[in-house]
Amino acid sequence: MMAMAKRAIAPKTKTQSFYDRIADVHNFALKVNGYRASVAKYLRSLDLKIDGESYVLDGGSGTGIVTLGFQDAGFRPKKTVAFDLSINSLKIAKEQFRKENRVDSRKISPVQGNILHLPFADETFDLVLTCGVLEYVSLDDGLKEMARVLKPGGNLVFIPVKPSLVGSVLEFLYKFKIHPVKDVRKISQRYFSIVGKHRFPLSEPIGWSKSIFLLEKKEAAAN
Repeated sequence: MMAMAKRAIAPKTKTQSFYDRIADVHNFALKVNGYRASVAKYLRSLDLKIDGESYVLDGGSGTGIVTLGFQDAGFRPKKTVAFDLSINSLKIAKEQFRKENRVDSRKISPVQGNILHLPFADETFDLVLTCGVLEYVSLDDGLKEMARVLKPGGNLVFIPVKPSLVGSVLEFLYKFKIHPVKDVRKISQRYFSIVGKHRFPLSEPIGWSKSIFLLEKKEAAAN
């Protein structure tokens, strides 16, 4: 059974307030850009060991686009947690999960909180997905916390913003900081083995700003 730790309710941060304000617009932009289809296509290509007993975390889920892409790829875990700082983004995500005929929304739990303080026990999840959230925090602290809640040998599908013209525009608009690729590789390997790196084709809009690393938690990570 998935264990959650108790946490105090913290005051809103600037990032939370920002995403609470733009949740609807941001969700529309992601739909138009086809991120969901691109993520689903990539995830289908992976041999992820996810079944009806697995627990999955979408860390920094926003309005649920990656969670829906994961479902589109055919994965049906026991429980998926859509975790985000923005309560308005989670409300939109919850509505979308309920509207999807192919999605069992009862198995998806929206949870609000800070990505650096995940309210879950060590080694809770079989898989973690994360897109566009670690740009707001220390990369080392974020990856360490995700490694903590992953089971040994579990995978992290890490979708960072890549250095590019579009990435720089997003960096300005969304007030985050892109992590250099060399830092992503170096810091990831403190807690994970890099087992794959994918480049989205530029024919897909997600390819203009994002790349993907498939990571596997090391046995001694986050100890």
